[in-house]
Amino acid sequence: MNTKSRFSLADVVIITLALIWLIPLIFTLLMSVRPEIEPITNGNIFFGSTLTLNNYAQTWAVAPWPKHYINSVIFVFGTLAVQIVTITMSGYAFARMKFAGRDLLLFLILLQLMIPTGVLIVQNFVTIRRLGLFDTHVALMIPYWGSAFGTLLMRQAFREVPFELEEAARIDGANWLQVMRSVYIPLSIPTYIAFALVSISSHWNEFLWPFIVTRSDDVRPLTVGLSKLLKTTEVGALYGQLMAGTILVIAPLVILFMLFQRRFIESFASSGLK
Repeated sequence: MNTKSRFSLADVVIITLALIWLIPLIFTLLMSVRPEIEPITNGNIFFGSTLTLNNYAQTWAVAPWPKHYINSVIFVFGTLAVQIVTITMSGYAFARMKFAGRDLLLFLILLQLMIPTGVLIVQNFVTIRRLGLFDTHVALMIPYWGSAFGTLLMRQAFREVPFELEEAARIDGANWLQVMRSVYIPLSIPTYIAFALVSISSHWNEFLWPFIVTRSDDVRPLTVGLSKLLKTTEVGALYGQLMAGTILVIAPLVILFMLFQRRFIESFASSGLK
């Protein structure tokens, strides 16, 4: 009986915390359907006397959203494609290869986890200008092609793969690429999925670096396009439109999580993240 009560209390706590986390999303959604011209004293404080989609229509006219969507997809998945290669190679090197200074080099790479991204913005910007890559898709992606978090994640995943499997593949005549393709990568798929979910969500929401290193709408992603809503009137932002724009930006991530939430949780559980 005590066990049932304990589980019941745990369920209540979890549901309560989930609702608290949902409050900002609910607030954003309700404000996005509130009539913009209606005083806050009319109707409900969130959605007024009526529900309207005018905010979405006006928001859609402010910026070239289809182009921003395409730029965000190129930025996110282009970065992820290169990261998969770099973290696979570095993860294997630190997990299986023995070379002088390996532990020191791993320590230096992991120091990146403690360095705020904003600290390196000036140096990265200068490098991009010197390379002549300003206002290009490549400029958006270059600083994120290497990932200390991904390196650590893949190192731990590869260390858990029995070394006997690699030895058996070597005896059968497999080279390094064949060993990776047949042994390590298939057994580390949950870890790759976990990393991909983290990478996609973090880069989809990235704002400061894309804002600094881009100038034209042909390159700028959704988050930078959203900043145009702050200049829609002389008195500042119209919050109904701003909330509608926020929904347009986060909707793909929310839908993606809702569709693959079970896989999302299973991937993190099986990847060894605590």
